[in-house]
Amino acid sequence: MAREHLSNDEFFTNLSGLLEANRKKGHGSVFLTQKRLNFSLDFSTPVLTKVADDPLWDTHPENPLPLIVRASNSKSTKRDGSDRKAEAKVKFSTVVQPDAIDRFFARYAEVCKAGMSAMKKRDRTKKKKDKRKKVKAGV
Repeated sequence: MAREHLSNDEFFTNLSGLLEANRKKGHGSVFLTQKRLNFSLDFSTPVLTKVADDPLWDTHPENPLPLIVRASNSKSTKRDGSDRKAEAKVKFSTVVQPDAIDRFFARYAEVCKAGMSAMKKRDRTKKKKDKRKKVKAGV
């Protein structure tokens, strides 16, 4: 089940498309995750070795480790065989090298802000009014 990671530029193109598709539908979620990539894609760098007396041995590697950034929509595979409207689950990822992290996150912030531009602020006035009425009626 190994998938190829996209290049950083392809990742941003796909992420923009995913955010735009959710904006056009009017609903949906996009999940963005990131974590440290514990193994190296090239096998020339040595793997971390566990130190017996250090409980946090993996928090200070010899060389900086790359990040893996993933994006997916909120669709899941059908488990119960129902006939609900099914859309394909979209998943893609990219690996960010340590020397490119600053450039990556600058562009990542731009893409995410552009994708959230059409979001509406939640209207909370109705909830507050309902609570006030309940408090007055109870007193």
